Amino acid sequence: MKVTIDDIEVEVEAGTSILNAARKIGGEVVPPAMCYYSKLPGTGGKCRTCLVEVAAGSTADPRPMPKLVASCSTPVMDGMIVKNKTSQRVHEGRSAVVEFLLINHPLDCPVCDQAGECNLQDLGYEHGSVKTRYEEERRTFDPIDIGDKIKLHMNRCILCYRCVEVANQLTEKRVHGVMHRGEHAEISTYIEHAIDNEFSGNMIDVCPVGALTDRTFRFKSRVWFLKPMEAECDCTKCAGKVVLWMFGKEIYRVTGRKDQYGEIETIDNKTAWICNECRYDKKDLAKWKVIGPRVIDRHSVISQGKYETSINSPIKKIN
Repeated sequence: MKVTIDDIEVEVEAGTSILNAARKIGGEVVPPAMCYYSKLPGTGGKCRTCLVEVAAGSTADPRPMPKLVASCSTPVMDGMIVKNKTSQRVHEGRSAVVEFLLINHPLDCPVCDQAGECNLQDLGYEHGSVKTRYEEERRTFDPIDIGDKIKLHMNRCILCYRCVEVANQLTEKRVHGVMHRGEHAEISTYIEHAIDNEFSGNMIDVCPVGALTDRTFRFKSRVWFLKPMEAECDCTKCAGKVVLWMFGKEIYRVTGRKDQYGEIETIDNKTAWICNECRYDKKDLAKWKVIGPRVIDRHSVISQGKYETSINSPIKKIN
């Protein structure tokens, strides 16, 4: 079936969401997504940042949808016409969503380990307001350890549920989740439990903000001072294909390989989640086979300033 998004027509399979249809086109047509994660079935529909305007429902019923819809959970129809960047309603609605997400979010960017690769920073820059209308006191929580390697900053959490879905789908015994409801909702572990399983570190990779941070990397360096290198090893627990974040010959942190949407890549038809042993215990360069520099395609500060030019040569990218 055919769908038109921002005046660009694309053909997709039945059942495809508007968001994934837009990703097939690529570029600025793609709505932002803070909670949806294509590798985690069941995610989406919570953050509302991917709202779009449906100007025509389908060829059979060309009436527009009266309200903005979440593109991550709305399937396309043949002949559907969608507006994202070209809609003023979308810009206004997305700005309101960003304002809502920032109501309780602290100004932690100067000290947050997520700075430089944070989706909320990108949204705030594009859709945020320089002023706030919020007069009430913000929710505040003390940072806590929810495992020997993971620090939880609940102040920064936007309740996207990604970490909960990782625990549900990658582990057998989930011991954390969303407690309470409404403005009292928070991520927490069950009483007297700590997160301790082989794939718990992936919760850090999927977190779109700085709510879940790597305790072995905290405050060591800004990401733009490090050089990302693709590497692999023979691991019996996971794919063993990672990104080493290095300063000189020292490994500061190990993460999964992410695509242009900040999601873990699919390698050999499997999502390349990495185990805790590869993430935390293999900080010795001799344990890895380094493939080469990792090109960061995301709109991130990590990918900035990597170009050079000369009088007689065109601009080229520095790896």
